[in-house]
Amino acid sequence: MEKTYESAGDFNASGQRLKDDALDAAGHIKNVAADEIKNLIADVEDLIARLADLNDADVATMRSKVMATVESAKETLADGAEALRRRAQQAVGGADDYVRDSPWAAVGLAALVGAVVGILVARRS
Repeated sequence: MEKTYESAGDFNASGQRLKDDALDAAGHIKNVAADEIKNLIADVEDLIARLADLNDADVATMRSKVMATVESAKETLADGAEALRRRAQQAVGGADDYVRDSPWAAVGLAALVGAVVGILVARRS
């Protein structure tokens, strides 16, 4: 009987580690994507600053349109990152609940996914 409780504890610990790892990975992906977009926005702002010296009316109009788009992109990025974080937490929470409710089904599913990945990798070699 104690062996069963230890196994359930092991599954709970594994589930928690999986949840933590998934949250870390989602956070890392979000940070990398945000950094790349911030770099792009900084480059666009730099370009606009360089164009500020030009006095052409068309350039001024284009510059104001681009600045408005950059500001909109910044807001959308912030909103999208928050939404992505919430969805990732919900997905990880749901997976954690599933593993806790039916650990053997989760083990079977993991074995099946591992087998499929192994077959696909073997075919590519």
